[in-house]
Amino acid sequence: MKILLVDDDPRLRELVRMALERAEYAVVTAGDGQTALTHAGREAPDLIVLDVGLPEMDGFEVCRRIRAHSEVPILFLTARDDEVDRIVGLELGADDYVTKPFSPRELVARVRAILKRTHGTGNRSEARHGDLRLDRAAHRAWVGEREIALTSTEFALLDHLMRHPGQVRSRRQMIEAQWGAHSPVSDRTLDSHLRNLRRKLAEAGAPEALETVHGVGMRLGAA
Repeated sequence: MKILLVDDDPRLRELVRMALERAEYAVVTAGDGQTALTHAGREAPDLIVLDVGLPEMDGFEVCRRIRAHSEVPILFLTARDDEVDRIVGLELGADDYVTKPFSPRELVARVRAILKRTHGTGNRSEARHGDLRLDRAAHRAWVGEREIALTSTEFALLDHLMRHPGQVRSRRQMIEAQWGAHSPVSDRTLDSHLRNLRRKLAEAGAPEALETVHGVGMRLGAA
């Protein structure tokens, strides 16, 4: 699989590139936003590791432009440990967020987890719930005949709920299913992804597809 790595720090870029290549990923690098956009269109990466603090065009703007035409998974890198920044990044469509300084091993683990969610097919390729349909092998989702553009994390969360029809899934269960049992991902991060997913489902004609059970968690509703 191919990773596009975008960071303006050449030393960090080289360190991360080596770690990803040792994990047997093909890596394309960029040091600024415009080059990142060029590579994103030309190289068709399977995942983008994107620094927020890029010169001239920051990572948030790069993400906005990519999301205008692509749902490729994006993992943000940032030197700012600010919850507001994390929320903004997730609401723009990022799939995960790693704060500098970080361990290259941790970054590779996050990359693997995102790609597993994106490309894992589970034991059945297709799932249905009312008018809602998922094709796990193709990573596509529909409400009726209308296709929904979901990020890998949004798709995985919806898939998780569809694997447990009629059950209420707690925030902790959803976090552990998508990011692992010892993940530092917070409830607020999860809520950002779920809010985006709920909005997209509503825009496609399924406003009640996600049902919140207050104080407990979430389950599938009418779709």
